[in-house]
Amino acid sequence: MSETAAGNVTTRCCIVGGGPAGMMLGYLLGRAGVDVIVLEKHADFFRDFRGDTVHPSTLQVIDELGLIDDFLKIKHDRIAKMDGYFGMHKLRIVDIARTSAKYPFIAFMPQWDFLDFLRDKGKRFPHLKLMMKTEATDLVWSGAQVVGVKAVTEQGPIEIRADLVVACDGRHSVVRPAAKLEVEDIAAPMDILWFRIAKGPETESVFARLEPGKMMVTIDRGDYWQCAYVIAKNHFDEVKGRGIEAFRGEVSRLAPILAAHIDDLRSWDDVKLLTVAINRLTRWHLPGLLCIGDAAHAMSPVGGVGVNIAVQDAVATANLLAAKLQKGPVSEDDLDTVRRRREFPMRATQAMQVVMQKNIISRALAPGDQPLTPPFFMRVVNAVPWLQGLAARFLAIGVRPEHVRSPEA
Repeated sequence: MSETAAGNVTTRCCIVGGGPAGMMLGYLLGRAGVDVIVLEKHADFFRDFRGDTVHPSTLQVIDELGLIDDFLKIKHDRIAKMDGYFGMHKLRIVDIARTSAKYPFIAFMPQWDFLDFLRDKGKRFPHLKLMMKTEATDLVWSGAQVVGVKAVTEQGPIEIRADLVVACDGRHSVVRPAAKLEVEDIAAPMDILWFRIAKGPETESVFARLEPGKMMVTIDRGDYWQCAYVIAKNHFDEVKGRGIEAFRGEVSRLAPILAAHIDDLRSWDDVKLLTVAINRLTRWHLPGLLCIGDAAHAMSPVGGVGVNIAVQDAVATANLLAAKLQKGPVSEDDLDTVRRRREFPMRATQAMQVVMQKNIISRALAPGDQPLTPPFFMRVVNAVPWLQGLAARFLAIGVRPEHVRSPEA
């Protein structure tokens, strides 16, 4: 990479967005000896209520990079089995111990710790540069070819010229509209209210609770419960209108284990609204531009797979493009190999999420007071342990998992 007299920068690859896809791809390309710059608009990675489930597929990638021992030294919680209440019926949904995963658990780790880890480990690669407090604002074009990114830094505007721009800037991507890429929206029937409740010595394996018109997920994070209260789409104002006191009462009734510390919800400032969306691009690339991760396909929170799908996209991109980028620019056909590799796993995962939304979540959120009974397929999974392993494989390992094959310089 080089810097011009005007302070503009030239590099082989510019990655927009320092999330899981961007940081993993930056790490892999820097490891392969490709000049790469990652742009992150914030001063740090500290943002609460971001996806923090690190699945066995991602743990496998970290192992293949020789980093797993250090990674597992970071404070995290582990879960291998997931139970849920569907009305009055307690069911076992997933048992990761019944899969072939080398690391048969989901690690719950704050996303900022995961990203800090990749940043710190990537410092040994001279070809990798991370530019914090650098916000991409537009693309640079030469005719129909993307040739770089316009950005704003603390020192002022800058242009980063690159043979390839990779958009990893999430579901609210700046790059997607700048490139006029068409987004296909898939209906999501719910939004989510995230919050934390302090935790004492009590614990339980219940992951999800569903009652008529209500659903909540609780995740044991050691010294606190991370909670997701699921509401019907666009109904947050209605929930707020009933007041925080009523909301605390409803949460305590759904999950009595939270009642002792429910006063942690002092006001609505302690509740974060996540607007759920499932969408995907009809086209992932243009000459000089590729979109991956949530910038290419936003996932539902169902299954907590977003981080891991993003990491899988990054691994596949490096596998397919790193050696070619070492030599020079890549063609549109080269970029399309990434889409062809990753589109089926993405579509299969989104299809699973839609099935779960229609058959479980929509049923739970439907108005009425009739007792909930588990769908037939859930009763079968609960009764047949090996099916719990099959469900866990889909959730924890995914469809066509990626393995690190990009070169190490």
